[in-house]
Amino acid sequence: MKIALFSTYFTEENIQIIRDIHRYLHRDGHQVHLIQSLEKYLRSNYQKYDYFEPQPFVDSDYDFLFSIGGDGNLLDSVTIVGPTEVPILGINTGRLGFLTSTSKEFYKSGLDLLVNEKFSTVKRTLLEVEITPYISAIKDLKFALNEVCVTRKNDVSMLQIDAALNGEKLTTYWGDGLIICTPTGSTGYSLSVGGPIVSPENSCWVLNPIAPHNINVRPLVIPDSNTMQLNISGRGTHHLLSLDSRSISLEYGHLVTVRKARFSINTVQLQGNSFFRTLQEKLYWGKDTRNSEQ
Repeated sequence: MKIALFSTYFTEENIQIIRDIHRYLHRDGHQVHLIQSLEKYLRSNYQKYDYFEPQPFVDSDYDFLFSIGGDGNLLDSVTIVGPTEVPILGINTGRLGFLTSTSKEFYKSGLDLLVNEKFSTVKRTLLEVEITPYISAIKDLKFALNEVCVTRKNDVSMLQIDAALNGEKLTTYWGDGLIICTPTGSTGYSLSVGGPIVSPENSCWVLNPIAPHNINVRPLVIPDSNTMQLNISGRGTHHLLSLDSRSISLEYGHLVTVRKARFSINTVQLQGNSFFRTLQEKLYWGKDTRNSEQ
C-alpha cells in the first residue's frame, strides 16, 4: 500500500508514536510518506523517511491518508485530501477521538484489519462557503467537514443574522452566533449547545443558534440540497467566520453563502466499529449504573 501520514500534533509523545507507526508499516513493505512539516522533528532519528508536500492536495494515487492526532487533526486532513477521494484513517493520540478509526493503544490490530481488508468506508458530506464580495482569505478555508460557524468577535453585543434558504427568508437570529453543521459535525460544537445527534448517512444539515435571544428559535434540520445565505450585522465592525477549526475575521456587509460541497470525504471504519458503538464508548451511552441492575 502507498500511505500518506499526516499530523499537526508535535508533542514528544506523538512524534514517538509516529516513528513507531512508520516502523510498523515500513517493516511490512508499505510505502509511507510523511507530511513535510514533520521533517524537522524526525531528523535526529536514524530511520530514513520519505516526505510529501500537498500541491495543494495529496496525490490521488495514495491508498490511504493516516491522520495521527485527535479529532482536530482529522478535520485538518480534509484540507490535505480535498477532492481526491483518498480515504482517511484516523489514529487517535489526542483526547476524545470521536472521528478516528482506532487509538494509539490498538493501532497494530487496527492496521491488521486494514491490511486484511476488514473495513468499510463512510462517505461524509462537506460544507462549502462563498463570500460576496470575495476575499482572498477564504481560498484555503473554503470547505468544512464538521460545521460553519458565525460568532461574535471581541464584542459583548448580540449578532443579527438574517438567514435565507434558496433566496426565501427563513428568520433573523439574534444571539451569539449560528452553527450550520453536517451529520458528522452534529456530535461536535452543535451538540454542546443542545443540537441533535445525526448519524452520518443522513443527507441533512442542522441549523443551531448559539445563545439565541429569541428563545423560541430552536435547532432546525433541513435537507443538504439547500443553499443558505447569511447577512450578518451588529454594533461592532467584524464577526468571526469559522470552518471547523479555521477562522477568519469578516467585516459586516459581506454575504455568506453556504452550500453542499461538490465532493465528499471518505473515512475508514474498521470491522467491529460503528457510529452507534462510538456513541456508547465516547459518550458513555449505556453506562447508566441502573443498567447493571437488569
